[in-house]
Amino acid sequence: MEAGYDAKGKRLRRTKTIRIEDEALLKTTKKLRDYLNEELLKFKVEVEAGEYIAPEKMKLADFIKEWETKYAVKELSETTLNNYLSHIKNHILPALGHMRIDQIKPVHIVNFLDQIKRADGKKKPLSTRTIENAYLTIRNILQRAVEWQIIKSNPASAVKKPKSKKEAVKEVQVYDEKEVEALFRAVQNEPFHWRIFTTLAIAAGLRRGELLGLEWSNVDLENGVIRINKAIVKGRKGSVEKSPKTKKSNRLVSLPNSVIAELKLYRRHWLKQKLQAGDLWKEEKEYLFCNIDGRHFYPTTPTTWWRRFTKRAGIRYIRLHDLRHTSATLLINQGVHAKIIAERLGHSDIRVTMDIYGHALQKADHEAANKLEHLFTNTSTSSQIK
Repeated sequence: MEAGYDAKGKRLRRTKTIRIEDEALLKTTKKLRDYLNEELLKFKVEVEAGEYIAPEKMKLADFIKEWETKYAVKELSETTLNNYLSHIKNHILPALGHMRIDQIKPVHIVNFLDQIKRADGKKKPLSTRTIENAYLTIRNILQRAVEWQIIKSNPASAVKKPKSKKEAVKEVQVYDEKEVEALFRAVQNEPFHWRIFTTLAIAAGLRRGELLGLEWSNVDLENGVIRINKAIVKGRKGSVEKSPKTKKSNRLVSLPNSVIAELKLYRRHWLKQKLQAGDLWKEEKEYLFCNIDGRHFYPTTPTTWWRRFTKRAGIRYIRLHDLRHTSATLLINQGVHAKIIAERLGHSDIRVTMDIYGHALQKADHEAANKLEHLFTNTSTSSQIK
């Protein structure tokens, strides 16, 4: 079938092979003719709509383009899509992109996983998590090829998923109480919105995206709670609003009275800023942390500010996300139960909390045991006297 011309003026033709597996169609000419005409009509519609995928000699790299536009951008979350596209660019295309999709065998997937290398050229080996995600990406791509009848079976499905070795959890970097006090003294010299941003990061243990997604409608100043129900994250073409990371991430978080009082002051400041913006204000939503036009900050803006702030303030640098860890650690040191901490942080399972903050919990447990020391010391001394 004719399909126009390419960039060089060469006529494009599309063909499709129809295999008759229903023997009943072969018994009468009329049934066979009707069936073939119906398939031809479908074929024409697909070609004219630009939806036909020609399987003959299609390379994996070409199919991935079809996979991205006709499946990935419609079905995958922005975060997952970004993750998949990163593995495609850095690992899958360099290793398998040149191969015809119908000629990829399980052994090619095995070799791919065995020889996968870092995109930055460093000798440090890739984490098992990265290798596992690369496998999940290629398996997803090839599964769509099966569903669209480009290939008969998924060669990746015949290969066992790489085992994720439980890697040692790195001890999180956090501020102690004295450093937090120094931090809050220093941040008083920053714009009001950054003072509130830092305060909520520690007081509520929120993720960066959750902070950026906060609207005033999420803040209950009367009851002292905030509702977390979305996040602002980086997308392929800018920032996007997404639902919480897990079901548990959609949550209510209580705040100290002093923080509520500060939020009330910030609310008045925010309304004054909006009034002064006048016609520059374009956003209907009322984001707590926004630009002069009312639109929320870009996801990297807080990170850039944080790095510069800690440097000029002489504050020991830890990642902005580590303020969340600092919040959890401070609560642990105050004897708050891990389950409560998990709920405040929006962890899907308390085991996540235990894994991340195991060291701090163990330290708190040891200190708790020491508080009982005097009881047993006295008993032991009495026994020795007798």
